[in-house]
Amino acid sequence: MARKIQAIRGMNDILPDQSSVWLYLEKTVADVVKSYGYQQIRFPIVENTDLFKRGVGETTDIVEKEMYTFEDRNGESLTLRPEGTASCVRAADQAGLLFNQVQRLWYTGPMFRYERPQKGRYRQFHQIGVESFGMASADIDAELIILSAKLWQQLGLLEQVELQLNTIGLASEREAFKASLVDYLTEFKEELDEDSQRRLTTNPLRILDSKDAKTQDVLKNAPSLDDFIGEESRAHFDRLQAILTANGVPFVINNRLVRGLDYYGKTVFEWVTSHLGAQATVCAGGRYDGLVEQLGGKATPAVGFAMGVERLILLLETLNLVPEEAQYRTDVFIISLGEEAEIASTVLAEQIRKANPELVVLRHCGGGNFKNQMKKADRSNARYTLIMGQDEVDQSICQMKDMKTGEQIAIALVNLPEHLVTSLKNI
Repeated sequence: MARKIQAIRGMNDILPDQSSVWLYLEKTVADVVKSYGYQQIRFPIVENTDLFKRGVGETTDIVEKEMYTFEDRNGESLTLRPEGTASCVRAADQAGLLFNQVQRLWYTGPMFRYERPQKGRYRQFHQIGVESFGMASADIDAELIILSAKLWQQLGLLEQVELQLNTIGLASEREAFKASLVDYLTEFKEELDEDSQRRLTTNPLRILDSKDAKTQDVLKNAPSLDDFIGEESRAHFDRLQAILTANGVPFVINNRLVRGLDYYGKTVFEWVTSHLGAQATVCAGGRYDGLVEQLGGKATPAVGFAMGVERLILLLETLNLVPEEAQYRTDVFIISLGEEAEIASTVLAEQIRKANPELVVLRHCGGGNFKNQMKKADRSNARYTLIMGQDEVDQSICQMKDMKTGEQIAIALVNLPEHLVTSLKNI
């Protein structure tokens, strides 16, 4: 017997009993972003490696350690996308959608990073991203955050997540802070964790995100980014806070929040939860006004966020917030006995689907005796089973059995679609 081939570690199948939750989340997101005027954009899974080196940053953990990169047959370096923003910018700019224009775009799909798989963190994972282009003022930052709050409300998560905000200022302000931070941390280099020691010369701002207790102790007396923020950045941040407050969106200021990608500037934010252990962040984003130009386009202000689908689903399931109607169900199961009844049952199933598109109608296929077909009807968890035999065909009726109460009645086929809807509504 040939050896079975298994899925790659950290790249998971989404099985039928899980996919209904995914569909529920995706539909909820699609409805919310559509109501704010966002249009979907789709772009390839594979991109030129330079897109992420230039966009995400060569000294980030993603580029240094996590990307799936390979050469194609022409010797060109390609990468499975590790995040969506750089690809979204590339696609929109290539199509001429950005310069001197306003765009509200969103996307969803798989991303790939080579890292140690654990609960809520995988090598193939899925993100939903929302990006806005052409607007430099704080009100669009606020709109995106308000949009995300609306999504949490629709999912029943608003009380389970916390919004953390910060401003990381302009590039010149960050550089001044970075120099001061490096000077301070160099004195305590031996007390820093291994990753932080490496980042001291490559990406020192990321040290602020360290989870190492000793590193956090060192940081307690470190220079504060807030001391380097200029008037323009502070006015932008103050305006953002005022709009959020006016809209009833609570937040906390986290001066250590910097985000892990090089392209961010001014506003950064994260939605975090206390219900998922170490994987606390379920949505994160900020402003990236320099990225379009950095990737070869003309200067375009931009802001966006991304959320991890697996983490959101894990959070919904942990808190039992997946509504019953979002779970897969069968409303009607149809069984038939005899060749004429089998044909008639296919016609009946299509009539029900046409009259009531929202119903899930499952018809037994492949014949079999009555007892075996009824066992399958039981296993389907359908509320009603319709039974057709030769007598029912001759009389243009079917037997309708309530699988919960056991009650069975004969219904004229012409009245059946309407009767089904009425019965299901009265449950």
